[in-house]
Amino acid sequence: MRLVTGGRFDVLEMPARAGVRALGRLAPGSPVALQGGRMRLLVAAGSAEELPGLLDWLEWGAPALDLDLRALGAGGAMDAPARPEPAVDGIRPPSVSADGPGGPVQGAAVWLRPPESGCEVEASLPTLSAMGGVGGAPDLVRLVNTVATECHRIRLRRAGRGPEGCQALASS
Repeated sequence: MRLVTGGRFDVLEMPARAGVRALGRLAPGSPVALQGGRMRLLVAAGSAEELPGLLDWLEWGAPALDLDLRALGAGGAMDAPARPEPAVDGIRPPSVSADGPGGPVQGAAVWLRPPESGCEVEASLPTLSAMGGVGGAPDLVRLVNTVATECHRIRLRRAGRGPEGCQALASS
């Protein structure tokens, strides 16, 4: 089953490690899904169209940067995540880690933070203030900047130039 994007929400998709850092920028009720090492943050409809310009404005849009950050908007779809299993006799099923789902079906989409039943989720989704963000909605600019920074750090680590494998910076 697939969820169509662009109508009620768009999706920012990134490596799960980058997404973990972004969780603090979201409202507590903001839905987040995980699938195969990729985190999907639900954001306000129309945000996918704004992402390229926003990345340029934040100076993350250089063609040489491959941030591994994608947006799904109008005409897109994502796998419908399974609801997390409830605790039985106080025991919870395996948790989801930043490296991928630990549930029963490897690679299946799962909710890390499911939408709350009976609530209008749109008010909790990150949006641009200029796009009519509701008072408590997280700021999309801060969220995208956080995610872009983390995606860049992951890229640097893979290239052996990140904080964990730092190369000395030339200084004069």
